[in-house]
Amino acid sequence: MQGNFSYHNPTKLYFGEESLNYLKDELKNYGPIVLLNYGSGSVKRNGIYDQVLAILNEAGKTIVENPGVMSNPTLEKLHEGVKLARENEIDLILSLGGGSVCDYSKGVAAAAAYDGDYWDQFWLKQQDPEKGQKILPVGCILTMAGTGSEMNGGSVITDTEHMLKVGHVFDDRLMPKFSILNPKFTMTVPENQMKAGIYDIMNHIMEQYFSDTDDNTSDYLSEGLMRGLIVASRKAVKNPQDYEARSNIMWTATWALNTLIGLGKRQDWMVHMIGHSVGAWTHAPHGYALASVSMAYYRRAMKPGLQKFVRFAKNVWDIQGEGMTDEQIAQAGLEALKSWMVEVGLPLTISELGATDDMIPGITAGTICYPAGYLDLKPEDITEILKESM
Repeated sequence: MQGNFSYHNPTKLYFGEESLNYLKDELKNYGPIVLLNYGSGSVKRNGIYDQVLAILNEAGKTIVENPGVMSNPTLEKLHEGVKLARENEIDLILSLGGGSVCDYSKGVAAAAAYDGDYWDQFWLKQQDPEKGQKILPVGCILTMAGTGSEMNGGSVITDTEHMLKVGHVFDDRLMPKFSILNPKFTMTVPENQMKAGIYDIMNHIMEQYFSDTDDNTSDYLSEGLMRGLIVASRKAVKNPQDYEARSNIMWTATWALNTLIGLGKRQDWMVHMIGHSVGAWTHAPHGYALASVSMAYYRRAMKPGLQKFVRFAKNVWDIQGEGMTDEQIAQAGLEALKSWMVEVGLPLTISELGATDDMIPGITAGTICYPAGYLDLKPEDITEILKESM
């Protein structure tokens, strides 16, 4: 490993079927007023909301409810949450839902005590809160596996007026203080959300894996996570109620993006940058947006990153490579990836998500470009990738 880094992850995890039981102990560490963020109501229909509310009431907490946090949470919704947090002098933000609700909750936590334009400062300018600024603590009760938001500082918000979807990875002060991961909760989401989450996990790993050329421990960890995810995803697609498969997917999601496997790596998040912009224009589930542009992107990255793509083919997809050139082995690895995506039921084109040719200039304009991994993309390259992904 050639990089220099420090590592600190303060999030405490509770995992398994009994994990919600630990919430009552965690609540003792915080004041009486809790902002409860959740989505459009599925947590009420499946009974998880009632379980959480009972624990909060038993602990004597005053509950300020903030329902309606959507997939791809909007800037307008962020303003609502910040207003609630300020007016009610919140002591703890409790996120109940998937990664979007976790992302949103961290955004509220950072912005509530900031005296200024938090969208401009934290998302557009990519700044962290100054030392000494109050940051509200966040706890997460996860109902969908995919983003890893339960153990990282990421927060992705969409400005619908300007068609901008922007993510900011805050420092470790914004990492959740605790997260509760019950794999059974993930069985309550629709299957398309499960599938989108599976690819989000895979892409998180690939974005960190496909960079640099040194012999890096992080790459060996990544290969193991990818292999495990492939096995678990195949089982979960056949039987979404397979607890073992869903638990392995959930645990892999956490380790795919809690900063561990990116240590010592430059990392390449350009599929996410393009996917964010596709999502802003199509409102597609995040994992679907990533899947729709991945093949065009990685075909382009293969030549400058050839040896890593050969390694990917051999160590992740078991391509033997006898009598094949390195380029043929790398291509076979990408074909294996594509076949697995089809098997899972993922979109391979942006047109499947509702994108049209006339959207391409806007999607290109909304994509943040920077040197990453093996490529240094310019806007005209983004346009070509989008056209290839139609």
